[in-house]
Amino acid sequence: MAERVRGPLSLPDDWPVHPDISLSLNRMGTFDWDIASGLLHLDAPALDVLGLRPGEFDGRIRGLAPWIPQSEVNRLDLVVEQAFRDGSANYGAYVRVRRRDGTLYWAHTQGAIRRDENGRPFRVIGVIRDATQELADSAARLELNAVRRVQTSVVEGTTAALAHARTVQDVIDVLKDSHGLAHLGATSLVMGLMEAGRIHLVAEGPEGSYVPGTRVTRTDEGYPMSEVVRTLAPRFIESAEEFAASYPLLWPHIGDLGIHKAAYLPLIAQARPIGAIGLLYKDEGGFTAEDRNLLVALGSSIAQSLQRAMLFEQEHDLAEGLQQAMLPRRIPAVEGAEIAVRYRSARLGRDIGGDWYDVIPLPGGRVGAVIGDVQGHDTHAAAVMGQLRIVLRAYAAEGHIPATVMARASVFLHELDTDRFATCVYAEADLTTGLIQLVRAGHVDPLVREADGSCRRLPVPGGLPLGLSAAFGALEYPVETVELDPGQSLLLYTDGLVEQPGADLDDGMQLLASLVADGPRDLQLLADRLCEVVDARGGEDDVAVLLLRRGGARPVRSAGRLQRYVPQGDPEALSTVRHMIRAAVTAWGARERSDEIELTADELITNALMHASSAATVVVRVLPGAERRIRVEVEDGSSALPHRRDAGESGTSGRGLLLVDQLADGWGVESRGSGKCVWCEFRVPDRPAR
Repeated sequence: MAERVRGPLSLPDDWPVHPDISLSLNRMGTFDWDIASGLLHLDAPALDVLGLRPGEFDGRIRGLAPWIPQSEVNRLDLVVEQAFRDGSANYGAYVRVRRRDGTLYWAHTQGAIRRDENGRPFRVIGVIRDATQELADSAARLELNAVRRVQTSVVEGTTAALAHARTVQDVIDVLKDSHGLAHLGATSLVMGLMEAGRIHLVAEGPEGSYVPGTRVTRTDEGYPMSEVVRTLAPRFIESAEEFAASYPLLWPHIGDLGIHKAAYLPLIAQARPIGAIGLLYKDEGGFTAEDRNLLVALGSSIAQSLQRAMLFEQEHDLAEGLQQAMLPRRIPAVEGAEIAVRYRSARLGRDIGGDWYDVIPLPGGRVGAVIGDVQGHDTHAAAVMGQLRIVLRAYAAEGHIPATVMARASVFLHELDTDRFATCVYAEADLTTGLIQLVRAGHVDPLVREADGSCRRLPVPGGLPLGLSAAFGALEYPVETVELDPGQSLLLYTDGLVEQPGADLDDGMQLLASLVADGPRDLQLLADRLCEVVDARGGEDDVAVLLLRRGGARPVRSAGRLQRYVPQGDPEALSTVRHMIRAAVTAWGARERSDEIELTADELITNALMHASSAATVVVRVLPGAERRIRVEVEDGSSALPHRRDAGESGTSGRGLLLVDQLADGWGVESRGSGKCVWCEFRVPDRPAR
């Protein structure tokens, strides 16, 4: 045994071989990737594995784009990003590499991840090798299965994203903006929807690919989308030559885009075509059976999402039309006032609800402003809102005082066949005097913005919401009278502007007051600003806003006029009218005669209510002429003329006209159709008193 042993072993001079030679001989190379700078170093064997010549690679990852298909780059990105996130020390993946002749072969890359003290990756050192021969091995087959799983997960992820799409544009954005189609290898997509028996293009595909005459096409034309809609079967085109031969009308316009294959899928919902989608690819090669199944499944998901989106848009258009029909079509111009109104639907609702606003021109330069909210966010709430708005407008236009307007509206809502109630604020403003009468029915308090921009809450005593007050027999609505100075603004709004889940209402009102104080002076811009805040915040309640600003102090005109309707059996109406007459007369520069005018008007109104057995209409106005006079007219429905008589020492009536005769500078009676008008006049100073 010993004699068979020879001398010391004779080894090659280069033994053991240098790692570079070992890697090179086995078609393996190394890379070093600095994550922060994005620089990628590939040694000579690595460049050889990728088929790159010296000088062809610029040291940036994007420089590999001509040699690695984008679908493979996207898939590799997923693997690396997952390893970064889950704290892995290394990763490995198979990728396909494009040869110079356009064919593909398999390579395998493996990287070791270096991390800093905080666990953040900053460098990857690894190897890349030719894996062509491994396709027959089980490892390669497992990797191919993993590719399929990635593609399946892409379809599942895209389907999940489509579930949140509400509009057709949302569906298009999901398909274009997500990485799903890129991971499937598609370069871009085209999509058309069926409308009136034709295909309307809604997504045009890659930039610069618009084909003239294809915006609207018939199903019998020679285009791939027309074919799949007509046959209800997918069409897979696996080469540029097949594309050119099958669709000579389309190919001349897209042949220069580098498209080598395409998949056109019919979008079928409830057994009928609603459109078609085309996926365009720059990669060469056909579609495997798995590819086709995945794409057909994706087409089915897109079709279902599109159908939901189309139904949503139809409901949205119907709801928006109904809402606009229920709200005033235009806001009348009111002299002496600036007005801005806005409505915003609930972000999570069906773009329709019971919030409303209204501006009602009234006689004598007065204006009624209404803000309200019917319970609910559906078409029934909108229908009730429309009826209630019209009724409230009619009661106000008839001349009823604000408390009566609110009470009658409550009775009307109670008598409707509905279980809904409504909150409301009604403000009647005389812009000549600045006098505003406010009535609140379960609604949030208004705000007042001062001329200097500061904002404060305006507490208004209120009654029960409309409908409930009639149900409980509590129809008494207190009237709050305030004076709006020139430059001041009244802000009416619904609770959606201040209420937020889990937040206190007072906090919401304070926030609103600060927004109004810091907002633009222009009412239109301020209304837009409030709506922007609502849109950014979102919410589940719709919002209505009405802003009214009294203009600068106007000179007293000869047409200064106040008109009021006084119903029978309403003692509050008489008190309110007296208060308004005093305020108007004072504003017209006749403060020293306001007591006489108020007392005289009170006597005439009382006579009409007692002896004419009808309601009365009161008009107080300034007469033009060299001598300024204020005229009071009280009209009723009785043709019986009043006459002055001696009441006697113990009489309880008969002194009214005597009082009028003593206080007024003139009085008389005029016939008015089936009724009459009793009038009296007072001389007042030429210039308004300060």
